[in-house]
Amino acid sequence: MTQKEPYPIPSHEVRAEIRVVNSRFIATLAPAGSVDEARSFISRIKAEFSDATHNVPVFLIGHGDSVTAHCSDDGEPSGTAGRPALAVLQGSGLGDVVLVVTRYFGGTKLGTGGLVRAYSDAVRAVLEKVERSVRVMADTVSVKLPYTYLERVRRIVANCGGIVLDEEFAADVTLTARLKVETTPEFQAQIIEMTNGTVKPVIRATEEILMPWTSS
Repeated sequence: MTQKEPYPIPSHEVRAEIRVVNSRFIATLAPAGSVDEARSFISRIKAEFSDATHNVPVFLIGHGDSVTAHCSDDGEPSGTAGRPALAVLQGSGLGDVVLVVTRYFGGTKLGTGGLVRAYSDAVRAVLEKVERSVRVMADTVSVKLPYTYLERVRRIVANCGGIVLDEEFAADVTLTARLKVETTPEFQAQIIEMTNGTVKPVIRATEEILMPWTSS
């Protein structure tokens, strides 16, 4: 099985609001790992804003060639709400993302072009607030060693792009770190070389986690 190319997803739920000719457009965006999760989010937002004129839902589950996309105009004129919102969301590069743009009608009709711009701008506004993460497979690794090695092990963790999760101090120190699975072998090799084979890191768990996204 080929490993999926990592892609950015929202770190957490965010919200932004814009006003267009007295109409309020409230965009709420969140991560969603499945269609069911996206639909559950949409239902929650619709319940929160049950008195709104429209709640326009959009989601992208997956990324690239294997993405499930959905949008609806939720009563707005066809093609003026869901599709423009979806187009902006697709342009963001995000995957596993769900969005609802809530509209409270302000008494003045915006026209077809005005609606397209308003819904697009609402999505852009919330995207400006999005912090991006990436799902990666990571190992939780522990290593028990004499205190004289501690500072060097901390540096090795950092150089391998990992983080120290815990340090327990007894006769020896037990350091627990989290590393991307692809960097664990290098970490293990450096520890074994540094201690002349007297210390060997142990992988305690392997799981999918969220880490900050970097485009480099």
